[in-house]
Amino acid sequence: MTRSSDAAPVASRVAFVTLGCAKNEADTAHMRARLVQAGFSIEDDPACADAVVVNTCSFIQSATEESLEAIFDVAGLPNVAAGAALIVAGCMPARYGDDLAGELTEARAFVPCSREDDIAAVVADALGLDGLAEGAEAPAALPGAVSAYVKISDGCDRFCTYCTIPYIRGRYRSFPLDDVRADVAAQVAAGAREIVLIAQDTGRWGADFEEPSSLAALVSALAEEFTQTWFRVMYIQPEGLTDELLDAVAGHANVCDYFDIPLQHVDAGILRAMNRTGSREEFLALVERVLAHVPGATLRTTLIAGFPGETDEQFEDLCSFVEEGLFDYVGVFPYSREEGTRAYDLPDQVDEDEKADRAQRLRDLADAVCCPRIAARVGREMDVLVEGFEEDGQLFGRAMCQAPEVDGVTYLAAGEPGEVRRVRIADTLLYEMEGE
Repeated sequence: MTRSSDAAPVASRVAFVTLGCAKNEADTAHMRARLVQAGFSIEDDPACADAVVVNTCSFIQSATEESLEAIFDVAGLPNVAAGAALIVAGCMPARYGDDLAGELTEARAFVPCSREDDIAAVVADALGLDGLAEGAEAPAALPGAVSAYVKISDGCDRFCTYCTIPYIRGRYRSFPLDDVRADVAAQVAAGAREIVLIAQDTGRWGADFEEPSSLAALVSALAEEFTQTWFRVMYIQPEGLTDELLDAVAGHANVCDYFDIPLQHVDAGILRAMNRTGSREEFLALVERVLAHVPGATLRTTLIAGFPGETDEQFEDLCSFVEEGLFDYVGVFPYSREEGTRAYDLPDQVDEDEKADRAQRLRDLADAVCCPRIAARVGREMDVLVEGFEEDGQLFGRAMCQAPEVDGVTYLAAGEPGEVRRVRIADTLLYEMEGE
């Protein structure tokens, strides 16, 4: 790789700063791999890089603000001030388009989600480089990750009234089985022992193919080919929990008995206002059906507090649902009023302080019912995937009932990263477990 003004070889180092959810982490991994194939080197420290890519999140206003703060922090680094390229990628360029370039003059280039495959050419242009190496069609995974995210689709067709994803990511499109399989194979070859399948709506995978397929078929095919690898599925909308999928999970020992089901609310009227379906009664029946097919399954959900028009009675019903203790993990978010969404103009917007109070009350209720469920695991034997060491030297990993980053970890006395150790749960502290 050379600068267009100089024929001497130049080592071009690119660093990433990634904001937001696991889907952004997966996008960053793909961009890193494409850059390596094109002859760039990856730098961990943004302050030592020739180019810094900030992969932004803009799902809600607080995420946009966090992304802006990260961009300005990078812009203030000495190397960037001295000429290193700042590149803004991901959701913010996708959501705000050309308006962003006029506002963020610190950035040398913008890469919306739809152009992330072109990251090598964008970085090269920003640095004035030519002579890019020819890479393989499918990017390879970089080594080192014990657990890796693999995206199986992008976009969303649901158009929930509070959500910006369809406007940022576009319409729903499943990735072909061969592409998903190649991504999994690359991650496994690089050392991954767990593959987390993610998308905005994983349960719809394959429905948009000319010859429709299903998430159950995908999970079964991967589990049967990669028998020594754990598979975990996140973000399954209630409609995606088919009997076929439940049986596929139950029928494969290397597929985690773990269901991440974003309900958002349980009041039928609020759900209709969200452009979603369901009710408290339907969700209770759904949980019963899941546990009938997969006894002992771990359940996670997310809920929104303070949606426009939410009455005290509707909120109390949501609290009552949480108090039933059906879920092992409950994520709670106050409603975020986002310009461009249909919910933005709905009447009876809930006061910001009231939204925050309701969300905190739900979190407290969730902790009160979920932590005893975690404590009930004491005495059980579980397989734990060893992940690494904390700063104080404590070894940790995760059991199948713990998803990466959101459900706590299991502390261990022995093991090496990448190993699966059989342990007995000796103690718990809130959402953390201790194995022996």
